[in-house]
Amino acid sequence: MTENPEHSNHHAIASLSEMVRLRYGARELTGFPQVQARQMMAGGHRSRFRGRGMDFDEVRIYQPGDDVRSIDWRVTAKTQTPHTKIFREERERPVLVVCDLRSPMFFGSQRLKSVVACEVAAALAWAGLNANDRVGSLVFGPQHQAEVKPRRSHHAVLQFIHQLQDYSEQLLQPSHDQFALTDMLEEARRYALPGTTVFIVSDFHDVTDDCERQLFELARHSDLNFCHVYDSMETELPAPAVYAVSDGDNQTLLNTADGKLRSQFEQAFIDRSQRLKRFSQQLSAGLLAFNSSEPVMTVLAQAFGKRRKGRRN
Repeated sequence: MTENPEHSNHHAIASLSEMVRLRYGARELTGFPQVQARQMMAGGHRSRFRGRGMDFDEVRIYQPGDDVRSIDWRVTAKTQTPHTKIFREERERPVLVVCDLRSPMFFGSQRLKSVVACEVAAALAWAGLNANDRVGSLVFGPQHQAEVKPRRSHHAVLQFIHQLQDYSEQLLQPSHDQFALTDMLEEARRYALPGTTVFIVSDFHDVTDDCERQLFELARHSDLNFCHVYDSMETELPAPAVYAVSDGDNQTLLNTADGKLRSQFEQAFIDRSQRLKRFSQQLSAGLLAFNSSEPVMTVLAQAFGKRRKGRRN
């Protein structure tokens, strides 16, 4: 697998070689979410379903319909009440990584949010594969989307990271966004099978209360996780001065000495972060924050890395 030398040295384009290299760091994410799967397929994660499986779970009073072959005769003889053994089976947990590469992600004071998002998405995909899960993906650009159906295959992850690089490159050409966050969530619902662990990697710039219904429906049958990518400059305007700013089409002057403007700008980020946190709490969803100036593996290692002995999980 080769990478265009121009791409590898272009800081505005996600590096293919760097995203491939993340597979080594992903091996250290041994605490990658051991969620309770809901899908009726064999796999490497414990499920809520109980039946005849590999691991003994508990003994309880016999109930009509229980398999008589599972009766625990020792406990039954001791208590004079029929008891049955319950086993916990292992199930598969697919992973779906949804990456937002729309126009607002093409921003960063040190590193572009789009590049950071690609690295986060790639690391999660490698971690899912290392956990022996089927990994699928959705990538949203300003005008197009791409998907990879969940597969337990290196080729699926490599296909995904190629898409990430291509879509990050497309951001070099300014264009209007066709998709809103609500559209992305609705599409994710179509791809997420029951029991899927879903990671949404985005800056969530357009997260609104209108997203609540889509998030609720997605969280009903999936284990939802938010990966919030942001830049320090989004939390606070730069030092007071007059700056020329552009969206790629239009240019204007921004006076950051305006106290009211600074306050409104900072409050907008706070409101967005609090709304995301509220959704996370209401939906029992995971929430990870990635500052674009920091290595993505630092955050992922804190969340899913190896636990020290004696440390409580």
